[in-house]
Amino acid sequence: MTTKRITIERTFAALLEDVWELWTTKAGIESWWGPEGFSVKVLELDVRPGGALRYVMTATAPAQVAFMKQAGMPLSNETHGRYDEIVEHRRLAFTQVADFVPGVAPYDIATLVELTPSRQGVRLVLTLDAMHDERWTTMATQGWESQLDRLGVALAARRSAG
Repeated sequence: MTTKRITIERTFAALLEDVWELWTTKAGIESWWGPEGFSVKVLELDVRPGGALRYVMTATAPAQVAFMKQAGMPLSNETHGRYDEIVEHRRLAFTQVADFVPGVAPYDIATLVELTPSRQGVRLVLTLDAMHDERWTTMATQGWESQLDRLGVALAARRSAG
């Protein structure tokens, strides 16, 4: 069976090194990871093939808190995964376990981040496995769109501070 994949593309007016750092360091990830209305605390980050990625995502904004409660989900969820492939400044592949959906058995979600320098800065192509149904896939896609918006804000803040 072929897994359906979702692709999201963005171009950031940023240095490749800055984009890479925000994807591969504790402080970087904590500065933007998670959709709007959520915060993230990295518990373990070992950016190498087979290395662990563990973090806690917590709903912090009223709308997200209400959604989580209505869905019967905890406000904080620990997520874990592993890095599958690392090509410095170019490619990150990782697999996370989706074990937070009430009534659905845990399953893996593969994610690939590809970075390419461009005249405008850095082109990012994010490819991820679809979730178990269309509703959750739509929510995951919207979540990643929101996260990438937050990444853009974090990169812009770095640029203006530098």
